[in-house]
Amino acid sequence: MQFDVVVLTKQTLLDLDLTDWYSKQVHLEDGLVLDALQRQGLRVTRKAWDDPDFDWKQTSSLLFRTTWDYFDRYAEFRPWLSKVAKQTTLFNGAALIDWNIDKHYLRFLAEKGINVVNTHYIEKGDTHTLAQCLAESGWTDAILKPVVSGSARHTYRISLDNARELECTFAELVQQEALLLQPFQHAILAEGEVSLMVIDGQFSHAIRKTPKTGDFRVQDDHGGSVHAHAASTEEQQFAEHAIAAIPFDVLYARVDIVRDNAGQLAIMEVEMIEPELFFRYRPEAADSLASGLARRLTML
Repeated sequence: MQFDVVVLTKQTLLDLDLTDWYSKQVHLEDGLVLDALQRQGLRVTRKAWDDPDFDWKQTSSLLFRTTWDYFDRYAEFRPWLSKVAKQTTLFNGAALIDWNIDKHYLRFLAEKGINVVNTHYIEKGDTHTLAQCLAESGWTDAILKPVVSGSARHTYRISLDNARELECTFAELVQQEALLLQPFQHAILAEGEVSLMVIDGQFSHAIRKTPKTGDFRVQDDHGGSVHAHAASTEEQQFAEHAIAAIPFDVLYARVDIVRDNAGQLAIMEVEMIEPELFFRYRPEAADSLASGLARRLTML
């Protein structure tokens, strides 16, 4: 066995570009993880998930970190995931990744008593128009997005005014994939979205993401900004409770929450595949991740 852990990224982020702030940020955070794993005495390296030349049987485990093209290349990623899951150990595990890829998991959390933003699913091949789906939901201001997505891919704010303009886009999308509708959460504009990092079952740290003026998307890809956030006890417990309800071993997770339109803490999503964990705001959190992974390796 050549390595204990291979930290996974995507091909375009493999090499450091000193002229690009995004590349530098990724390498800073991946570097914190690599250093923490090495402090555990583990043999580590960093590779693109689609590396055609690496034999994945030569590592004891794979740690998904910045594989941020998997949702755009899902037709390639899914069979690759199935193959490597038979060759080595994945963190998080393949069964959890499968479960978390599809946002139907929000229904499971809601059934477990976790407050989740109201969600209406539109299954692939549905013949209703967007206007009809909006009418059925009863919402006049909503968010539409695919159930398999990331970085706000095909995410639209829908109202009675613009539904007609988006009918063609919607008709094309729903023939290719399942979608979901959620009522627009107005706290996003006023307060932003809070991300709580839960590592090895324990709350670690939090950040708050806010959209740029005139937008609703909080991702930095779309001009959103990130701020340090001192999570309240209520927020910390809410995040830990949500992770405890998940029927898999969870090494790391990012719990994205908002004050919903009723003023209650609510899950927007729980990221357990390759979430940005904002280690730059708490570098010691990388050590918590590394120690949890190292302990799991000893149990294999």
